[in-house]
Amino acid sequence: MSESELRFFETLTTPTRIQTFLDEIPYSTEHLYRCPLRVLRERVAHCFDGALFAAATLEHLGHVPMILEMVPNGRDDDHLLTLYKRNGHWGAVAKSNYVGLRFREPVYRNLRELVMSYFEQFYNVDREKTLRSYSLPLNLKVFDKWNWMTGDESLEQIAQRLDRIRKIPLLTQSMVSKLSVVDERTYQTGLIGADLAGLYKPSMKKK
Repeated sequence: MSESELRFFETLTTPTRIQTFLDEIPYSTEHLYRCPLRVLRERVAHCFDGALFAAATLEHLGHVPMILEMVPNGRDDDHLLTLYKRNGHWGAVAKSNYVGLRFREPVYRNLRELVMSYFEQFYNVDREKTLRSYSLPLNLKVFDKWNWMTGDESLEQIAQRLDRIRKIPLLTQSMVSKLSVVDERTYQTGLIGADLAGLYKPSMKKK
């Protein structure tokens, strides 16, 4: 990390400032992963890149570098949250193409509460509410020996570990069958500032 990069990194002193940085850089539509150092240098990120960047920065501030995967019904992208805790309550930092899938204040008593705060905003371009489960948290400290903060080599391993980690279901099939579609106002609000090229295009399959 160069001296100027370090100076900028040192300005990211709160979860809110980390979120502001992620909000200000473009959403990546590329099918590749960037380590936190590349995000800092290239000033572009998608959900995965942003989650790792936030985790690295939060660890620098004394937090455990933990991420959590929110899993849809097969007709949407997964979404990653970077977790942090204050006074026993959970909050999150996140990079997203959707307005409603980003920052959460640390006011949630448990992870299910935190994840469910995203439910109404977690929808696809067909206006389906798609969130179905979430993973147990993944502590990125286990990847330190592979230098995940400064190199891209271990990022695929992190993605694969997230795929294997246990998932907690959120809805019953009865609940799913009765879900309403997202209304026009909510749909359009969620897409303010979105890069349309980065939106998931669902297949015909529903779950």
